[in-house]
Amino acid sequence: MTDNGPAPETANAKAPSRLWRLGVLTAVAVGIATALWWSNGGVTNNLFGGSGGSCAADPAARERIDQAAAGELAAFRATAEGRDHNDLRFQSPEGQTVGFTALPEKVRLVNFWASWCAPCRAEMPALSAIEEKFGGENFEVTTINLDIGDDGIGKAKQFIAETGTGNLPLYSDQTFKSFDTLKQKGVAIGLPATLLLSPKGCEWGVLAGPAEWDTEDGHGLIETAIDLAREDGSNG
Repeated sequence: MTDNGPAPETANAKAPSRLWRLGVLTAVAVGIATALWWSNGGVTNNLFGGSGGSCAADPAARERIDQAAAGELAAFRATAEGRDHNDLRFQSPEGQTVGFTALPEKVRLVNFWASWCAPCRAEMPALSAIEEKFGGENFEVTTINLDIGDDGIGKAKQFIAETGTGNLPLYSDQTFKSFDTLKQKGVAIGLPATLLLSPKGCEWGVLAGPAEWDTEDGHGLIETAIDLAREDGSNG
């Protein structure tokens, strides 16, 4: 791509999106950190080992998800290395302290966000559209807000009201501890951060940074995850 933009005949090809422009600084930081991450072994090192829980490594699921993570979702990393995140705690929309084991079993796209995070704000409408299209008994976009302080929830609610994304559940963690735990595990780098979890809560993949979820590529990844759950739900 040149500074003059795409040629007329390719004007409809993939162009820099509003998400990318808003997230360019995040992307640079993510790129550097990801390079260090992979140079240290990526998903095969101890950081990406099993959690000791009920999850088992699933190479077949990893391959399927890796193949589906293309185009707009090319930065998504398929893992399926046998890890869960059942140690994380956050507040439900009703104000109860919960973990993933307390939630109904379904494929979950878990997005950590904050109202002060520009790429997060740009990404939320697309996540809302994904929930509108796929949400139900088999799938949910689970958004966990990380605005801290006494007015944190208020800021999150205001943003949701302004953007019309009220179909997304308002889980929250005003302590920031859940996200710190993800960083300590080597899963997250900065916001936004997204996990793809199986119905049993097993990690199938991770994404550092924003993505164009409401696209053919995003839909394909979600459809692949839902199909995997339907085909082999007993394996989590």
